[in-house]
Amino acid sequence: MDAEEKQRFAALARAVAERRDQQAFTVLFDYFAPRLKSWLLRQKMASGEAEELVQEVMIVLWHKADLYDSARSSLSTWLFRIARNRRIDLQRRARARVLDETDPALQPPAEIGADEIVANDSRDAYVRAAVGQLPEEQREMLRAAFFLGQSHSEIAEATGLPLGTVKSRIRLAFGKLRKVLEAEGS
Repeated sequence: MDAEEKQRFAALARAVAERRDQQAFTVLFDYFAPRLKSWLLRQKMASGEAEELVQEVMIVLWHKADLYDSARSSLSTWLFRIARNRRIDLQRRARARVLDETDPALQPPAEIGADEIVANDSRDAYVRAAVGQLPEEQREMLRAAFFLGQSHSEIAEATGLPLGTVKSRIRLAFGKLRKVLEAEGS
């Protein structure tokens, strides 16, 4: 690309930026789109992806031609840099979407055996009995915090109690539960 052609393309880009000149854009599109696509194909992009990316680059030219500075680079350099950056972004997104099939979070849970079900039921019965031994106000605080999912602030607001009182009652309830469960476990 010679200096005269670079100046011509810079002038066309200015026309797109200043007047949204469709004829200037058409000239630029017709010249750069096939070259961008060819370059992207050489970068091992699939044809459909390359076409979509070329469309994105040309849309950037249409909407952001005012960002192009002919004193810093040729229009060709600017457009190919945009294409390069978009291609890299696509590759990064594609890598982020690849799932690791061995990830434990993606594995189905192991089936629970009968002995484990009985042990869980037994433990649940201990916990229910221990909670039943708590004073009513502490039981209500635990129910609100753990079964209703309320924060300490929400419990304080709902009950009209000071936040410190709510926290103290929950802390006391945990202490009593720990003692009861440790005594029954030994």
